[in-house]
Amino acid sequence: MVRVEKQSRRLYVLDTNVLIHDPSALFQFDEHDVVIPMTVLEELDKHKNGNKEIAHTARQISRTLSDLTADVTPQEILRGIPLPPSMNGAGNLHFLSGHVDQSDACADNRILAETRSLSARCQDASVILVTKDINLRIKAAALGMAVEDYLTDRAFTDSDAMIEGVKLFHEAGHDGQGVWDDMQVDVTVTREHHRTFYELSGQMPKDWYPGMLIADCDGDDGASFEAIVRELEYDYARLEVLQNYRNERSAWGVNAHDSRQNFALNLLMDDSVDMVSIAGSAGTGKTYMTLAAAFEQTLEKKRFERIIFTRAPIAMGEEIGFLPGTEEEKMSPWMGAFHDNMDNLLRKEGEGTSAWNEEATRAWIGNRVQIRSPSFMRGRTLSDTFLIIDEAQNLTPKQLKGLLTRAGANTKVVLLGNVGQIDTPYLTANTCGLAVAVQRFSSWPHASHVTLKCVERSRLALVAEELL
Repeated sequence: MVRVEKQSRRLYVLDTNVLIHDPSALFQFDEHDVVIPMTVLEELDKHKNGNKEIAHTARQISRTLSDLTADVTPQEILRGIPLPPSMNGAGNLHFLSGHVDQSDACADNRILAETRSLSARCQDASVILVTKDINLRIKAAALGMAVEDYLTDRAFTDSDAMIEGVKLFHEAGHDGQGVWDDMQVDVTVTREHHRTFYELSGQMPKDWYPGMLIADCDGDDGASFEAIVRELEYDYARLEVLQNYRNERSAWGVNAHDSRQNFALNLLMDDSVDMVSIAGSAGTGKTYMTLAAAFEQTLEKKRFERIIFTRAPIAMGEEIGFLPGTEEEKMSPWMGAFHDNMDNLLRKEGEGTSAWNEEATRAWIGNRVQIRSPSFMRGRTLSDTFLIIDEAQNLTPKQLKGLLTRAGANTKVVLLGNVGQIDTPYLTANTCGLAVAVQRFSSWPHASHVTLKCVERSRLALVAEELL
């Protein structure tokens, strides 16, 4: 980025990808003016046709601009269209027509020429180009132009990290005594329906939030104290001791190996938690534990009627082109993680083979397990469903919102992903759908998040994650 000393009057020139990324970007610049080049309008017009998400967004932006320009005279458009006021005031919307002959240039070069022409005409203002395109920012920097990334949509700043969902207090006893000594609170222990609760009175830590894990360690040896924050106020908190999924109980035969995995299984099996987000690097058991919990609650406990597994069909390398067949057959190349975990969960002990390979087992589970593409979720209502959204870091916040709002009665949604592996253009670790969902739902008591760290695959996978 190239920054200049900003004057009191600023003109922010928006690139096409900023509006596509966030249709509300027009209203995010407080009292400063927003400028849209004619080239951007032409690019939006090219994207408006079709049923893809980018076409829906382009049409939404066009409708917004149409509403802003309705009942406005040409003279008012030239002076600037007032934008709706925000907390810091309101600026004006301007349309920038090309004053330089760039008819044969690419769209990026035309936007650069138009922005430079605006800077020459407005010497009393700071003209700043805002774009998500890294190459366009490099071009602008090479020309000495003021350019910035669009950062308003970040779930948290670069100096922060996505919450892990875990708070560790070392050297705590079985009753959590070390935790309470540090906090200086009054503790009351109660039991309800075979569950143990800790009620705390006193000033609560500022970094606590509902749905987080309180533990004394997260190693393989296990923690002596593990509890989830159920209720939280300024001077009161109610913690529930976790169920033990290491050896006392299991989900579809799957046990936890450390505190974070035990916490994840508790969340996946908890009826009061409607949305669970699980992050972690490759091999930490995200999909494996989630499918095990889904089978346990759908096939054994009959709490849900079906399991829906979906993920963004983003290729890691070259696209493989058109795929024939049904929706499930088209999604099959992206469902390797699903099939691998099915093999492991249905493996016959002692025989070394998987029941998933048997036709009868496939038919039995196939009636309850569905593989769906997120592209065809619009307008659906999913009731009595265990919905698994894999690779959620490759979804934009708007796409993830479209999936989460499909949840009907008695539906649990699980988000899986790794913000270190993002394949979608213009998304980063703090703007992707997974990061935004984790941050926005952190204060809601019916949602919870955990970041797994223990790699369960092999020593090769563990070393590869660290070295490559």
